[in-house]
Amino acid sequence: MVVIATSNLNGIRAAERKGLSNWVSEHHPDVWCMQEVRAPQEAIDPLMSKYAGLYVEQGAASEASQVHVVNEICRIKGRAGVALLTDCEVGETRYGLPGLSEDVDSGRWVEQDLTTPLGNEITVVTAYIHSGDVADPNKMHQKFRMLDTMDQHLQELFEKAAHGGPQVVVCGDYNICHTELDIKNAKGNVNHSGFLPEERAHITHWLSDIGYVDVTRELAGDVDGPYTWWSQRGHAFDTNAGWRIDYEFATPEIAKTALSFRVDKAETYQQRWSDHAALSITYEY
Repeated sequence: MVVIATSNLNGIRAAERKGLSNWVSEHHPDVWCMQEVRAPQEAIDPLMSKYAGLYVEQGAASEASQVHVVNEICRIKGRAGVALLTDCEVGETRYGLPGLSEDVDSGRWVEQDLTTPLGNEITVVTAYIHSGDVADPNKMHQKFRMLDTMDQHLQELFEKAAHGGPQVVVCGDYNICHTELDIKNAKGNVNHSGFLPEERAHITHWLSDIGYVDVTRELAGDVDGPYTWWSQRGHAFDTNAGWRIDYEFATPEIAKTALSFRVDKAETYQQRWSDHAALSITYEY
């Protein structure tokens, strides 16, 4: 079994103050993809060392050196930032989405080649897509520029997997709800960033044209949600008026081995360590 989790931290230091360590101690996934780390390296390192120690305490690793961490910081202070922590055997790491080099696009993409406990090679991506803002054309341009670039790179990764290369799992906060099942108020958000038809078309392309599998949807079926993000405003969390914007998209060979998923929504608003809930999927691969 290999458990792959993805979680938007909404700032690793804030999440740590709110109880992130408790989640790590309880779940310690084999592969943990993080987004919106939003911290300098000198703040990230001691926290990741702490989490590695928790893996040892819980028996997930015999020593901290077996827990590997990679991360990319956004070159614009206080924004984005992605990381990946794993106790699997690691290979090559690639930083940044090929084709994007502007500062605003940094801290949004890391690829890590891994070997699962059963000896299978996989490439895991931790990705954070721009949120966009329909009132700001520049922000929407940045988002669509990343989506266009992902179209090409995801195709390349898929073709490598189809020809004997590592299978692929693309994790992260995509900041897009794909269908009406993925958002509580579809009609009220059709003209808002995150549910624009042009944004959703990219996900349709990845799934229908390229061939990736939305693993959570495959396991959950045609149900509302399961949501992974709730606005801080109003009573969205308490009424479960959420958005499903955190995903694991996988190539078919590994997707078909998915056994179960879990969304770790906190019991109460006060117990949240992020405005997102962690998504974990167990694969027998």
